[in-house]
Amino acid sequence: MNALTLPDIAAQASRQALPLDWVGMCGIALPVVIDGQRTAAMADAGVSLDDGEARGIHMSRLYLALEMLEQQNLTPALLRRVLQRFLDSHEGLAQHAYLRIHLDLLLKRPALISPLAGWKRYPLSIEAQLKNAMFHVELKIDVPYSSTCPCSAALSRQLIQQQFVDDFANKTLQHADVLAWLGSTQGIVATPHSQRSNAQLRLRLDNFVDELPLIAVIDDAENALGTAVQTAVKRADEQAFALANGQNLMFCEDAARRLNLALRRSPGINAFALRVVHAESLHAHDAVAESRWNWEA
Repeated sequence: MNALTLPDIAAQASRQALPLDWVGMCGIALPVVIDGQRTAAMADAGVSLDDGEARGIHMSRLYLALEMLEQQNLTPALLRRVLQRFLDSHEGLAQHAYLRIHLDLLLKRPALISPLAGWKRYPLSIEAQLKNAMFHVELKIDVPYSSTCPCSAALSRQLIQQQFVDDFANKTLQHADVLAWLGSTQGIVATPHSQRSNAQLRLRLDNFVDELPLIAVIDDAENALGTAVQTAVKRADEQAFALANGQNLMFCEDAARRLNLALRRSPGINAFALRVVHAESLHAHDAVAESRWNWEA
């Protein structure tokens, strides 16, 4: 029996000659290495099909090129090598290569006061493109935090003042009585509303960056906001968290401005677009603010 050559349908000419902007695969499961630790990820990989006469690309070549991500630490240089392999394996067909990696970045974060620590999840996307020898990387990071409404805080303080007037009107004030009142339910007759909030950061990196500044960006964002959500806590940590919220009252506009100023100072970032979402506890809808810097809409 004669050996037959396996057919390569992708190499056939297309019946309708037309270039395509992007051809590839989405949702590829693979492990990647972040700061020396392997973690599960999903990848979208593709190239342009600039030869309109070609029937299609060789998707298996893209898949095999992703093996480079399994053993080496994820860096901009590694991403560029993967994209270059995409193009080399499709010479004459493609001029633009694209890769997006989705994963949950797990960081162990310390409590505010106690020696406890716990893991926090930061949804992360890393997007890289190589076109006409021009390479750039973008990061998308979600950073959760707490926000306490300044208006609600002011209204609560006014109610507490009124309760104080009602309880101590025409009475000689005694230090012990006032101290006891402050520690009672009467002394906290109203509380401001808070909400779990989320900062969605989209960052474009400078070309000279050697490492992905993931932890640095998260630290900058959380320090600017001052109210990062916690993991394992004791009562002292919970009290410190309440103090942090009281000292960082924020509308969504305040949070967006804080993040804008902080990210401008973050090294290795040449443009960003951010969106903050305060999941209102007072309203059934969310409060949202957006801000950009050097980012074309």
